[in-house]
Amino acid sequence: MGRQFFVGGNFKMNGTIKSVTDIVHHLNSAPLDPETEVVIAPPGLFLLLVREHLKNEIEVCSQNVFDKPNGAFTGEISAEQLSDSKIGWALCGHSERRVVLGEKDDFIASKTKAALDGGLGVILCCGETLEQRESNKTIEVVTTQLKAVAEKSKDWSKIVIAYEPVWAIGTGKVASTQQAQEVHAAIRKWLADTVSKEAAEATRIIYGGSVSEKNCKELAKEGDIDGFLVGGASLKPAFVDIINAKK
Repeated sequence: MGRQFFVGGNFKMNGTIKSVTDIVHHLNSAPLDPETEVVIAPPGLFLLLVREHLKNEIEVCSQNVFDKPNGAFTGEISAEQLSDSKIGWALCGHSERRVVLGEKDDFIASKTKAALDGGLGVILCCGETLEQRESNKTIEVVTTQLKAVAEKSKDWSKIVIAYEPVWAIGTGKVASTQQAQEVHAAIRKWLADTVSKEAAEATRIIYGGSVSEKNCKELAKEGDIDGFLVGGASLKPAFVDIINAKK
């Protein structure tokens, strides 16, 4: 059985009640490829609003999750709270949280484990900077980020890996289809060698980094690209075209 195509939309810190509701209504009425799994991640304030109004076929994802079940952790949100609110996914390891908020591999791995233990699916982000790519350290950087998770979590059945080269996020620069496919294939080999052959065959590895309706169909043709994590374009009507990239 092949891997189901997966498209995630990360709204980041964008949107108002009106604009987010408009996006939800657009997704509800648009003809979406039924073979593609779709998950959207609005800002935390709008999670319940989105879940209430979004059709059930589309899942909702939190942009963050904490690694403790409850307690004196101001500003954080737990896997249990998300699950209780019918939010089925969490995003972990995004480069903006790694860079801006200083989240380290070990903390991201703990958050991932907490989310999985709490019954959530996890979109696990990894990726290299331009300097690291130019130093030929891409695979080393990405597999080091993933290794931290593998040391804490053995079951990868609810993890979707999002390869997002940092130099391509929000810059308009996109990894070529060949560059993206090479890294995805290397990640799949790492999964086979480190986790299991079954995990390598079953785990979706999606691409993020200035994905648009213009480049998605070409990227989707590659054998190891199982979908996309979309940033800015997920706020636009063209997000539907990306969801339908395999059509």
